[in-house]
Amino acid sequence: MCGIAGEIDWNQGSKGNKLPIFEAMQCKLRRRGPDQEGMYIDGPVVLIHSRLCVVDIENGKQPMNITLGDEEYVLIYNGELYNTSELHEELAALGHKFIGHSDTEVLLHSYVEWREDTVNRLNGIFSFAIWEKNRNNLFIARDRMGVKPFFYVLENNTFIFASEIKALLAHPRVKPEINIQSIAEIMLIGPGRTPGYGVFKQIKELLPASCGNYNRNGLKTWNYWQLTDKENNDSFEETTEKVRSLVIDSIERQLVSDVPVGTFLSGGLDSSIISSVASKYFSNRGKRLKTFSVDYKDNARYFTKSKFQPNSDDSYIKIMNNYLDADHYQIRLDTEDLVEGLFAAVDARDLPGMADVDSSLLLFCKEVKNNVTVALSGECADEIFGGYPWYRDKEIREKYGFPWAQSTDFRTTFLNKDIKEQINSFQYVDERYRKTIDETDKLLGCNQTESRTKEMVNLNFKWFMQTLLDRKDRMSMYSGLEVRVPFCDYRIAEYLYTVTWEFKDYNNQEKGLLRCAMTGLLPDEVLWRKKSPYPKTHNPTYLKAVTDRLLDEINDPQAPLLQFINKNELIKLITADNGIMWYGQLMTTPQTIAYFLQINYWLKKYKISVV
Repeated sequence: MCGIAGEIDWNQGSKGNKLPIFEAMQCKLRRRGPDQEGMYIDGPVVLIHSRLCVVDIENGKQPMNITLGDEEYVLIYNGELYNTSELHEELAALGHKFIGHSDTEVLLHSYVEWREDTVNRLNGIFSFAIWEKNRNNLFIARDRMGVKPFFYVLENNTFIFASEIKALLAHPRVKPEINIQSIAEIMLIGPGRTPGYGVFKQIKELLPASCGNYNRNGLKTWNYWQLTDKENNDSFEETTEKVRSLVIDSIERQLVSDVPVGTFLSGGLDSSIISSVASKYFSNRGKRLKTFSVDYKDNARYFTKSKFQPNSDDSYIKIMNNYLDADHYQIRLDTEDLVEGLFAAVDARDLPGMADVDSSLLLFCKEVKNNVTVALSGECADEIFGGYPWYRDKEIREKYGFPWAQSTDFRTTFLNKDIKEQINSFQYVDERYRKTIDETDKLLGCNQTESRTKEMVNLNFKWFMQTLLDRKDRMSMYSGLEVRVPFCDYRIAEYLYTVTWEFKDYNNQEKGLLRCAMTGLLPDEVLWRKKSPYPKTHNPTYLKAVTDRLLDEINDPQAPLLQFINKNELIKLITADNGIMWYGQLMTTPQTIAYFLQINYWLKKYKISVV
């Protein structure tokens, strides 16, 4: 993985006295790409790259350029292709010559051969930009699922882009400004984001599964892929066979690397499937897998069962450790570190995020990076296979609105009187919900359950899953750790979207189809274990710590948070645990308090002006 950035300025050449600007942008991406750096400057264009070396360290340097015929092509790329070998073979048959075996070189040759159609041939996670010198055209693209980020600013005949917001803010044309819509995002949608919106006033994001051209005619983008409903007459047995084949193939493709690879192992179904396949893959090649799990100080002492988390992960991790041929590492996080990590997590995301759900992953990834450079994680299985409560609980499923954020009333109470008068909270949220529902592709005549399930999938893909993918990318790349997500293979998503809910909910258990398809790969205790959410601290000292910190901040009348937040409502939040979930079961009272801490820090650290 890497960091990319650039500028196309038709008003003036990108040379000379602007070099310090580009170096500052590159510096902001150094955590994403600590191993190599490169820059291409020519006329109106600059392309900036910071590289994390994973495949073909010597021959994969960027920016990468080739000249064929009368055109020079220059590529900067962040991501991994998992069908590199197939593309390489096809291109070689067409006469293309390669220097090395990097996916970067294959991607560049693919564009030369297939132009804009290249994106339809790629299986991977990516964002990239290709400059065609003589055509004065920049082609940009982002992967189907939105795993890799691409932010940009477009104004005054200038296009500025980067993997992360912080690199854009290093450019003097991009101001750290927010407006009333930004406040609505933070307070009514956050930690999610409206698709394509970068929260800062000027900043936008290229949508997942989108690509486009920027030239003297301006920016034109289009969607090249979406979830499409189709007739599927496969039997249950045929479906399980296809699911097993697709999942195993995706995992094995993502184990290819020239640097050490490991897996996250929570003891849950998804990470255990990945670890089991990876362990066998490495054992067959005379290697041992490294697995990593997270725990929190005194969690065993304070853990209490709940509807969403009926049991802790420890015993299941032990079962998997005994089952796998792997070296296991348990990383234990302390409360004090989790609290301090809240602020580093904002630095990583460039926005307030998922509180300790973010900071714990950031700290975890920092430790994992001491042992491996690449890790595989189980994100997106719940979205694709229907693992969340809002898929399976009829009452939750049928309830109007975003199922993980039924809290608009609660969120609105925190806004001060002036801001409330400027925002129609329910309209703001409802417009986004309705738009996503209306965009959901469904076969004519499908029954009510199938129709609503398809809507749930689309809501998850465009909203909840994007928040988790943002988290995964920023928290891991902050330490230069590449985290791959095998369940995010678009082939799995395409096929499962056409599979009936009756099959997905096999045996009346969440992800029953996936469990059945993976029979024999896991111990039964893990294979049929009830779903448990991402592990978080249960230590009461965490709640006290974030409460004390927030009280300290808001006792300062100049606290930036108080520009749009009602202080009295924050005090109510702190003094009365109302149990209202801010963002599903992942963010209850402790995380909500921490979220406001993050907002205040973000406003202060980024020197944000409200305009």
